[in-house]
Amino acid sequence: MTEIRLRLTIDDPVPGVRYSLQKDDMPFEPVTAGGGPVSFDVPITLHDDGRMTGPFVRRESKERRFVYIRIGIAAGDHATTLNRRAKIDVHDIPPALLDRARAGAVLEIGLPGRGKDGTPACATVRPVRRWCIA
Repeated sequence: MTEIRLRLTIDDPVPGVRYSLQKDDMPFEPVTAGGGPVSFDVPITLHDDGRMTGPFVRRESKERRFVYIRIGIAAGDHATTLNRRAKIDVHDIPPALLDRARAGAVLEIGLPGRGKDGTPACATVRPVRRWCIA
């Protein structure tokens, strides 16, 4: 087992909206978006067989692993009507990049901050920049 770091970067978050990671079903270290990107560094336990575990990792099936970014009320902001989560897949990170992460590299993905209607992107979010070395 090795602890690796993943960086989730929301390239264009909605200013004034609160975002946080989800750790053990609770908001973790919320931040309110300003005029630039918002990033979260996520420690993940990477097992020798490629499985990912830890308090930030969720699973949906035997294979699928993901991390939630909480938005608005879900991130602890009760002064808004927004109550969302964005699901970021981590099970599909290429093995060559995972090898680099085992050696200490931080892996980063770029995420959209807004849906087609201009409100925060939610549900399963497709990256605008694929996994790479940060």
